[in-house]
Amino acid sequence: MNFNKKVSDLGIDLPSAKAPVGNYVATKIIGKLLYISGQISIDDKGELIKGKVGKDLNVEEAYFAAKRCGLSILAQAKFACGGDLSKIKTCVKLTGYVNSNDNFIDQPKVINGASDLMAEIFGSSGAHTRAAVSANSLPLGVAVEIDAIFELK
Repeated sequence: MNFNKKVSDLGIDLPSAKAPVGNYVATKIIGKLLYISGQISIDDKGELIKGKVGKDLNVEEAYFAAKRCGLSILAQAKFACGGDLSKIKTCVKLTGYVNSNDNFIDQPKVINGASDLMAEIFGSSGAHTRAAVSANSLPLGVAVEIDAIFELK
């Protein structure tokens, strides 16, 4: 399947792949595995989606933040694959971190924002393993950060 076409057909506009701001790389290919460093929640205007889920943001707002992380993951993957998402065989794993208060227990519902996006783009090849973890704080005060592993063809 042509995943670039799928993105286009769905009317999805991927953000640009951002360069790392620290001493790490955004992507790394080892064998047939593509690792994507954590992508933080940034809206379509380039503004950080900040706050503590369960206090400053509700589940729906945090789901959107996770979906934005997923879009950044796809942008990084596309860049790493020379502009061709069809080089991806499957999404192996997502690890999601949710900046949430002590009483918040719906981290999986938040990370579904990225998981649902992978399923929408890749179909059955988007089925992945996952962790949805609560964090007391995330870089720059963002609401969500997600990293990913893909298998390449």
